[in-house]
Amino acid sequence: MQTSTFDTPALYGDHHVTEVRRLLFAIPGVKDVYASSAFRAVQITFDEAQTSHEALAKVLESAGYLGEIPVISETHLAAEMGNIFRHSAVYEALKKTVTFQQKVPYSGRPLWNCPGLGVVRSMEE
Repeated sequence: MQTSTFDTPALYGDHHVTEVRRLLFAIPGVKDVYASSAFRAVQITFDEAQTSHEALAKVLESAGYLGEIPVISETHLAAEMGNIFRHSAVYEALKKTVTFQQKVPYSGRPLWNCPGLGVVRSMEE
């Protein structure tokens, strides 16, 4: 038996723990899986004759659990180029009110990466 540990930054909820365990126990040779959303880590005990560290990493990578979570952030360059996230508006009647909004283009995926869950669909779809 061999044990491998993976850092999984995208494992941040109990629903991810359940999904990771489901994915890994489907692989022949996996004997035990300890997945922690608190530590964002997965420890897998497996039979090296039936599977490998690389095969387990490939399953976790394809499900989106390995690697950093992509988060878009506002920079000074975006403001200089005229492509800013926030827009301010002053209302003539109140003279001092400023509001902020964020324009988020739809790209066919959830706004925040949530491995194991598909795209949220509207009621019309």
